Amino acid sequence: MSAHETIIAIDFGLRNIGVAVGNTLSLTSRPLTILQARDGVPDWDALSSIFSEWRPDRILVGNPLNMDDSESDMGRQAARFARRIEGRFGLTVTLVDERLSSREAKANALAAGHRGDFASIPVDDEAAAIILATWLHQQ
Repeated sequence: MSAHETIIAIDFGLRNIGVAVGNTLSLTSRPLTILQARDGVPDWDALSSIFSEWRPDRILVGNPLNMDDSESDMGRQAARFARRIEGRFGLTVTLVDERLSSREAKANALAAGHRGDFASIPVDDEAAAIILATWLHQQ
């Protein structure tokens, strides 16, 4: 990791892909957007626009490991997604353990007054911000 990196974190999902941005200088992260996906395939042009605007030095993709540290089916799909980003955009992608990030994002949203209808009001961007914040503080 260099002295200052702009980082995009992605909470991969089959229908929604949460995106957050942060940096290693201020050690902060913030939700950016939620991209719609079809069976885990995003609008690649929308993702390209985000990368062009923020010019990240690194991409983090959440890796939903099982609680026993074994690989999950969704983790294999997230790893495939990460490889596609590397190949398509030539960016450095790091898989990051994201167990419980979605649960934490939902709990935070409920505490802030969310009605709990996460299908119509998703929190995937918040989960991406949690993934990024956790990674930043582990470095």
